[in-house]
Amino acid sequence: MKKNYGKELILDLHNCNNKKFNRENLKQYFRELCVLIDMKRCKLVWWDDHGVPVEQQQTAPHLKGTSAVQFIMTSNITIHTLDIMKNVYLNIFSCKDFDALEAKKFSEKFFGGKTVNFKIVDRK
Repeated sequence: MKKNYGKELILDLHNCNNKKFNRENLKQYFRELCVLIDMKRCKLVWWDDHGVPVEQQQTAPHLKGTSAVQFIMTSNITIHTLDIMKNVYLNIFSCKDFDALEAKKFSEKFFGGKTVNFKIVDRK
């Protein structure tokens, strides 16, 4: 039997409250999620139009939003929010075990969205 090297939650939420799709709220999300699933936060990296000239900002519905990677001691949490489409795409990967269903439930509540797709993957 192969050793389990971690778990990954892959979660797609639709019809979310896109007022939560800003750096302040996403920082709060990462803080609260990491407390819930008992993960130690490390560096947080952003990718969005913050500080980008208007003429260079993304406008396509599938591109306009905020992406972030919250590094944790045992791997990372990656989020992509799409402002116009009101969708959240989330990956939580950790070599340390966590309650993926609790993380799913918390994410649905925080963003006010409905899960349209999710998968829990054991990494071998």
